[in-house]
Amino acid sequence: MKVSVEAQGRSDCEDFRLEDFLPYRLSVAAEVVSRLVATRHLAKADLSMSEWRLLASVGRFGVLSPTAAGERTAMDKVKVSRAALSLVARGLLRQAQDPEDGRGRLLRLTRKGSASYATVAPTARSIEAALTAGLTKSEVSVLYKALNKLRDHAQSLLVDTQD
Repeated sequence: MKVSVEAQGRSDCEDFRLEDFLPYRLSVAAEVVSRLVATRHLAKADLSMSEWRLLASVGRFGVLSPTAAGERTAMDKVKVSRAALSLVARGLLRQAQDPEDGRGRLLRLTRKGSASYATVAPTARSIEAALTAGLTKSEVSVLYKALNKLRDHAQSLLVDTQD
């Protein structure tokens, strides 16, 4: 018995459950975790999520161009630019001309930024420990491996669609 395309489409829609859809579940989990980070750390530090990511990345790598910062933080140019402008205005970052590229900029922590960065790692570790407290070490390891594999595969699919 042949099923019409319309009937098949209706059947597919009836079987679809948003709450079981992997991209939706990842988005919800990321949103809840982001809210946790925002309430546990960012509110106290008076930082937005973008500012926190940029501060953490520049702190870790020392000197970054905005482009490299975007790659390290998974943020687009606009978010990096806004976060950098805010952190520079607050005296946490210094932005200087790239000596190798007259149009390029380099971002560095100031002393005040270094002091703020010094609170990032312990707080991040505390949040991570709270999040993973309900999991075994093995489950955490499997989760990290699966997330890395999923990210890499999604990136390859994205590259395939751009060809």
